[in-house]
Amino acid sequence: MWNNLTFCSVCKLAPKPTPLLLPRFLPLAHVLRRRCKGLSGSKPPAQTLQSEGLKRTCSLLPARLVSSKAKRRRYAKTYPVLDGRVLSVYRHVFEENLRNSEAVVKRYSELLELVSKGGGENAILRHTQRNKKLFVRERLKLLLDDESFLELSPLAGLNMPYGDVPAAGCLTGIGKICGVWCVFTANDATVKGGTIYPIGVKKQLRAQEIAMQNRLLSVYLVDSGGAFLPLQSELFPDKSHGGRVFYNEAIMSAMKIPQVAVVCGSCVAGGAYVPTMAEEAVIIDKIGTLFLAGPPLVKAATGEYVSPEDLGGAKLHSRVSGCSDHFASSEKEAYECVRNVISTLNYEPLPEEVTEHDGPLYSSDELLGLAPRDYRCTLPVKLILSRLLDGSRFQEFKADYGTTLVTGFGHVEGHLVGVVASNGELTRDASLKGSHFVQLCSHRSIPILFFQNTAPHAAEPTSISQAEAHSNRLKAQASMMAAVACASVPKITIVIGGCYGSESYVMCGRSFSPNFLFLWPNARVALVDSRHLTTVPQAGGSDSTDESELKHLKQRLEEESSAFYSSSRLWDDGIILPQNTRKVIAQCLQIIEQQKYQVVPSYQHPVIRM
Repeated sequence: MWNNLTFCSVCKLAPKPTPLLLPRFLPLAHVLRRRCKGLSGSKPPAQTLQSEGLKRTCSLLPARLVSSKAKRRRYAKTYPVLDGRVLSVYRHVFEENLRNSEAVVKRYSELLELVSKGGGENAILRHTQRNKKLFVRERLKLLLDDESFLELSPLAGLNMPYGDVPAAGCLTGIGKICGVWCVFTANDATVKGGTIYPIGVKKQLRAQEIAMQNRLLSVYLVDSGGAFLPLQSELFPDKSHGGRVFYNEAIMSAMKIPQVAVVCGSCVAGGAYVPTMAEEAVIIDKIGTLFLAGPPLVKAATGEYVSPEDLGGAKLHSRVSGCSDHFASSEKEAYECVRNVISTLNYEPLPEEVTEHDGPLYSSDELLGLAPRDYRCTLPVKLILSRLLDGSRFQEFKADYGTTLVTGFGHVEGHLVGVVASNGELTRDASLKGSHFVQLCSHRSIPILFFQNTAPHAAEPTSISQAEAHSNRLKAQASMMAAVACASVPKITIVIGGCYGSESYVMCGRSFSPNFLFLWPNARVALVDSRHLTTVPQAGGSDSTDESELKHLKQRLEEESSAFYSSSRLWDDGIILPQNTRKVIAQCLQIIEQQKYQVVPSYQHPVIRM
């Protein structure tokens, strides 16, 4: 894939940077005098006058009198251009990273292919031919606009202790319906017959959390056989188990976040509450059923046979119980009905104009060689930023202070963002700088992008002076941690390398509730790096140096720290390819921005169904 000619293109010279200083603006009085003088002569048509005046105003008036949109477009062009050349001294590291990236991307593609088949070919045939239902991905094609959507955690549920549950038995993601960004949760009945496993509950709860955090309409495509009873202790009793889904539905309704459900299959036991707690529900004739206990349990309890349609079919719930608000004779009609429901929402039209922006000056494909194989293969993080930001332009903050953390402002497809990027071990100065910058972004209402590649293990202090420096660093990290936790702006975290120890919290790891968190396939997530482990910790404070035990622990850490292990357990929102990072970030920023166009009433109570 990379020959000498291609590699030379990586090392191409950066273009000449644009002048950093703006031309001085004329004083306001002088501008107005010149405009009045120009108007005193011949009088052009009013329309021409208006357009000419607007052009002059935008080009001459001081910044505080110009609209934010015009200001954003103009000032973005003046940010300094990053030098994204990969120097020859980094060539061997680049090639080593590239080989590793190609291997993990191949593995990622294989796993994606596996989960895209749901429960397998036989299960899909049974679902589509015998049960006359559409496969879950076909349903989404009918429901969503004809645009790409952001699928969340597609690898969830693989290699779990209780076996493989492809995609955790449900698809979640964010796509557009009638031009409105929506979170969708769609059960895949080809996986374990639609039975809900613990990882499936976790995935649904994460989708609801994203909906609440970003105020996104939620659509549920319910085709569920209820909980997997052998694992009921991991599904039922605790706060973050199955019942939380229904609690969240009520809270979301009170938050004025619309929810629509489609009963497109069996809804048994807990699955029956999802559509009945949604604000509007659609049920499909012949294939949609809704009941707490199905015909087999009725037969066992009473000896009476009753058909699924008579017990809880579409006609019953549309005409008798009122559990459904809309009756659909086919799946196509049901999804058309959902689109009609969404068109009734009181949302202001989203802006249609596309913000003009420049692409990065360097190819995104080169990110494969910049994704570190391990912490020792880390290259300067500005090389990565130069391949993600508009025009490779970056207004750096405190460039010469705390250089192991890079902070500053840039644009991603026209969206202004603050950038906090790991560039080495998080020192005291770097932490103080990060704390300052995060607070600036919060005060200015600017979303923050965190690019995380934290150090695997810090050396323990061996002297009083080192202990004092260690203590000062911890205090500074605590300051930044507090700033990140309290920043009231959207946060997006991309783990580009290591996600180790306490530094991962400071860089807005999962515990600090970023709006979105994604991993590159080369990422590592663990408390410590297995390569830095020399003894086996024991209870009581003593350490063991037993070789076999140490080898076993290292192997386990190596396996459990991979990006695939993390994503299968929903410690993130999915793995993304490095070359797709800019597109995913831009999508997330558009999704986050939508809430500005909602009309939110003042009352605070949910919609109570009959």
